[in-house]
Amino acid sequence: MFRILRCLLICSIAVSMVNIRVFTRAMSTVAKSFSAFGVVPDVIPVAPKDLATVKYPSGAVVCQGNVLSPIKAQVIPQVSWKASPGKYYTVAMIDPDTPSPEVPKFREFNHWLVANVPGDNVTAGETLTTYFGPTPPPGTGLHRYVVLVYQQTGKLYFDESRLIFAVTRIWFSIHKFATKYGLGTPIAGNFYQSEVSLGLGKVPLINSLLGR
Repeated sequence: MFRILRCLLICSIAVSMVNIRVFTRAMSTVAKSFSAFGVVPDVIPVAPKDLATVKYPSGAVVCQGNVLSPIKAQVIPQVSWKASPGKYYTVAMIDPDTPSPEVPKFREFNHWLVANVPGDNVTAGETLTTYFGPTPPPGTGLHRYVVLVYQQTGKLYFDESRLIFAVTRIWFSIHKFATKYGLGTPIAGNFYQSEVSLGLGKVPLINSLLGR
């Protein structure tokens, strides 16, 4: 009987060690990718611990800096994370590379901002900024599109202007926004890159997205 209990204890410890290693590796991967692509410190000072799952209806999936066509990311994505029951969250998507990565004088462009999200049910949240898909100017190279999730202290009142038009979305700072409302550091996040080549600037859809 003692041998059986001893064996079970050893197995339990071994499984726990494996889980800790997997968790630590995941944390390390997220932190490394956010730093490698400059999301830390360009957007936030500290990387989130968990990776948010971001999937577009087009089938495009966001994966820590992968490159997606802007055409495949024009519809609101499905965002999920390890949400706690009864908690409220804020979800944001920003572009820190506007109008170009070399000269980001309009940093950051506010692409999407939803607050008071119950659990991970983003559609039930309060939209502060309507979704605006990636529209990097042709020839400016790859832009980073960062999705962040913050856990709120409770259901909050946000005295922000509701943004719809593109011209009102520049010079946003998700870090300052989080500081203003006491959101702390993001608990989850993900990001991708997107660009429009000079040749694609002639495509009618891209022109309409850019207001041309």
